[in-house]
Amino acid sequence: MPSFDPSLLTWSKQTSSFTLPLPEPFRYEQNLGYLTRSTNECLFHVDNSDIYKLLLVGDNRVLIAVNSEDNLQLRISVLSSTDTPVTPALLEHVARYVWEWFDLSTDLAPFYALAEHDPLLDQVTQDFYGLRLLGIPDLFEAMSWGIMGQQINLAFAYTLKRRLVETFGTRLDWQGRTYWAFPAPERIAGLAPEALTALQFTGKKAEYLIGVAQMMAEGRLAKEQLLKMNDFAAMEKELLSIRGIGPWTANYVLMRCLRNAAAFPIADVGLHNALKHVLGLDEKPTLPHIRQLAENWKGWEAYATFYLWRVLY
Repeated sequence: MPSFDPSLLTWSKQTSSFTLPLPEPFRYEQNLGYLTRSTNECLFHVDNSDIYKLLLVGDNRVLIAVNSEDNLQLRISVLSSTDTPVTPALLEHVARYVWEWFDLSTDLAPFYALAEHDPLLDQVTQDFYGLRLLGIPDLFEAMSWGIMGQQINLAFAYTLKRRLVETFGTRLDWQGRTYWAFPAPERIAGLAPEALTALQFTGKKAEYLIGVAQMMAEGRLAKEQLLKMNDFAAMEKELLSIRGIGPWTANYVLMRCLRNAAAFPIADVGLHNALKHVLGLDEKPTLPHIRQLAENWKGWEAYATFYLWRVLY
């Protein structure tokens, strides 16, 4: 599948919607299943098979709905656009976001070919066939989610995210429901740590989050800068140089935001529990054992991890 091409958009002014072609394999219900794994998600809302999400395009709040009825194309409807009329530039921004969110540039054929001959991945790729590595296109959101998730369970991480978003994020009220967008780094950069510890962040996590926000607000850290490195080791090293970012968080960001298929959060507790379950072990596997299991995954560690996560949630 090619990288995003604006000419792929088919815009209908009559219905305020456009379509994006989908690569094969893609199964919308599998991706929807991943997105609905938590009832405490605050950054999108799923109703039946429609995914509603608030995006910020500059200062403009844009509410969209995403759906697919045939696994051949995604339909994106623009439901509300505040402050600015719907322009081709705005539509292209929305389309690029959705394209990246659903990882539509990645050709999954090599991963599935690899999985066919891997005893751990063969069954999970059949069970979740057509699942894409759902991403977090915004670097600040991805890094924040990584920091929030350090050394706590997933349920409490969602609670921290909701508190942060509903205290400092951007809201839009539409047809009786409130939609939220993640706070901009500029909003968090000026906070004192106490503003976050009041939400039950630890003191260290509050400092880490504010520090990353300040780096981004001042232009010392940007997604484009990282991607220009075009080298896994260089990007990982740059992320690891940031206070509060260890190997797990760096690889999580590389996986979910920077879209490096070789990213491998090997210390991830969810991965350990999934491997324990799939292998039928009494104890979680050791790191040397996991490295041995992952020998066959070279270049696709991120997708292998993502599919194994789906075994549990």
